Amino acid sequence: MNLQNISSGRETLSNHAYQVIRDAIVTLQFEPGQQVFEAELGNQLGVSRTPIREAFRRLLAEELIEVQPQRGNRIAYLSKKKINETRFVRVSLEVSAFKEVAKKWDQNHPIYQNLHKQIVDILENQRKMAEDHNFDLFLQLDEQFHYTILESTGNATLISIINQMRGHLNRLRYLELQETKHFLRLVNEHQAIFEAILSNDARKTEELLTSHIRWLEDSTQTLIEKYPHFFKD
Repeated sequence: MNLQNISSGRETLSNHAYQVIRDAIVTLQFEPGQQVFEAELGNQLGVSRTPIREAFRRLLAEELIEVQPQRGNRIAYLSKKKINETRFVRVSLEVSAFKEVAKKWDQNHPIYQNLHKQIVDILENQRKMAEDHNFDLFLQLDEQFHYTILESTGNATLISIINQMRGHLNRLRYLELQETKHFLRLVNEHQAIFEAILSNDARKTEELLTSHIRWLEDSTQTLIEKYPHFFKD
């Protein structure tokens, strides 16, 4: 972990620490139930404890970290209840947002032309990561695909809520991908969703995105049985 190219500003260091730690949680480098310590992470990242403490505060709000009285902080266990709640919120909010984008999409408008190029680049890179079986970059591009489309709505509150929810589902998705290697399936689903948006087909966008978000439902119990030490309800 290297912060040499990061500004020394407190806000930037805090944001960077938050993103690095969050990525480690989502990709299970920090396993559910694992103890995490401010001083140790500060040393690894080359920063003081203050940015780490501020990053922890945000992760606590997302329920990705838990406080243990007299024992410090630990990575939150996966929870079937929390995963189901998160999935419900995402279907309710994200599907509505994507439908609005589909309705408003105008390929003749410069904003949408630029957005089109961004998404095409994301999909091309994600397909390459799928072929290389690069778990970490694949998931980063997965988030980037959803975020880029959501950002085009201009609804900062919506984006904030959905981003806070995604961490719980993404940990489960990471586990599932390790087991099944369904990389290309997800890229193809992204491609189909994007094509529905380009066609201004809000109904098709809704159907495809709902299925895309719910695809882990069938495998959740299998993952719980295989990784019982990661789950706690």
